[in-house]
Amino acid sequence: GDRMWHFAVSVFLVELYGNSLLLTAVYGLVVAGSVLLLGAIIGDWVDRNSRLKVAQTSLVVQNTSVILCGITLMIIFLFKTQLLTLYHGWLLTMCYILVITIANIANLASTATAITIQRDWIVVVAGEDRSKLADMNATIRRIDQLTNILAPMAVGQIMTFGSPMIGCGFISGWNLMSMCVEYLLLWKVYQKTPTLALKSAKGEESELKQLNGKKESDMRPAEGVQLIVEKDVTGFEPQQEKEVSFAARIAEPFLTFRDGWVAYYNQPVFLAGMGLAFLYMTVLGFDCITTGYAYTQGLSGSVLSLLMGASAITGITGTVAFTWLRRKCGLVRTGLISGLAQFACLVLCVISVFMPGSPLDLTVSPFADISARLFESEPLPTIASPEDKPDMVFATGMPNLLNGSTTANSDPEMSPEPVPLISVSLLFAGVIAARVGLWSFDLTVTQLLQENVVESERGIINGVQNSMNYLLDLLHFIMVILAPNPEAFGLLVLISVSFVAMGHIMYFRFAKKSLGKQLFVCCTPDPKAVSDSSAPGNTSTV
Repeated sequence: GDRMWHFAVSVFLVELYGNSLLLTAVYGLVVAGSVLLLGAIIGDWVDRNSRLKVAQTSLVVQNTSVILCGITLMIIFLFKTQLLTLYHGWLLTMCYILVITIANIANLASTATAITIQRDWIVVVAGEDRSKLADMNATIRRIDQLTNILAPMAVGQIMTFGSPMIGCGFISGWNLMSMCVEYLLLWKVYQKTPTLALKSAKGEESELKQLNGKKESDMRPAEGVQLIVEKDVTGFEPQQEKEVSFAARIAEPFLTFRDGWVAYYNQPVFLAGMGLAFLYMTVLGFDCITTGYAYTQGLSGSVLSLLMGASAITGITGTVAFTWLRRKCGLVRTGLISGLAQFACLVLCVISVFMPGSPLDLTVSPFADISARLFESEPLPTIASPEDKPDMVFATGMPNLLNGSTTANSDPEMSPEPVPLISVSLLFAGVIAARVGLWSFDLTVTQLLQENVVESERGIINGVQNSMNYLLDLLHFIMVILAPNPEAFGLLVLISVSFVAMGHIMYFRFAKKSLGKQLFVCCTPDPKAVSDSSAPGNTSTV
């Protein structure tokens, strides 16, 4: 249900605003900004409350928000003409704001659900078995990849053969049913895993960290670190609330935001987390930007769907490679190997920039479109009528799909020569192949955060990690806004590969600091030896 909604909400907003991307862009900006500002606060809320309460509350809020948003969209689609005439269209504008607000609440609740289930519950269920934790992480990622394929297909078919209103109703009904099923499954997992009811008090663990702070600062995370399990674990009891002044209540979210980022910076896996975040600053993914560029190069929708299917297959292959590499070479080395594999595949994307068919033109300013719109008051392009619009000839020599016939030009000298597809082919070959290393690296950093962050800080640290991911993702959209013309896409590719390289350099520094000279010794770590070496006097250290 969550994947269907993430795919459908952008389509619904485009339909509402007359095939314009304005509402979709506003929604993306609001979502990114909200997670960036509230990620640490959401994570702190996860840490301060019992696991079952957090999971149930976030699940109910998420699905209820999607249901309300779907019903609201159905009403707007049904009465859009009437709403447009009331109060000079302001009522319709308020409906748009309401939809984006509720959809944003659903996304924030989804973030809380992901943090508590995928970053906390899964660690407790796995216990101290690191191999089981790795297998569970990989399985969750495979399910995620499959739903990324199946959910858009299901919604797309319903909207194609039905209507957007029917799609809204279907998603609302699906989320209502799935909420009941998920609620029941969460309760069963909670009942079968008694340790989920035990949660360390945040204050006690902070004192323990301060006492052991000097000892911990001299240690570095080992390759086969044990999962963080405090010996002093008690049943979770809410702390007695003290009377707090109004000013202190106002300042509390800001203090939580600051403390979360400071705690994230002080984590031993800080560089690994930053390395993962830097991978979000890229146009080399199957998002709307890469898809739009592919359309400018003449690729059809059917070809793009096949390419997306291939990327999902390579992503699943990456999860399989992660579990195999972790058993053979250890967790930290798996991240290093995955990073090298991803970067090696992205070299194809760099080569594609300079190959025949690439629209890269350094004589065209990347900011030409922006300056024309802002300073020269150039009107926005409008859709011409079929009588006035000349036939389009795709650069790749593909048939004109606007009127279902191939363009025939009586003057052969006036028709452009087909541009080779070698550039765009290399680009997508690199992007698809890099998914193996990308998802293996993602799983590596995820497990490093699970293993090396103390239990009482898992929520806030992973909340800040999500904020960092959204920050770099937001920067990549800003980069595209500043240089939107196809001639500048080659520069965006080079910048993206540079950020990926910087991310993996950060991870290399973390790996070098963790393993030292043992980094390049590829061997299977012995869990018993590791546990024996880390046992003396180490109850809650990395």
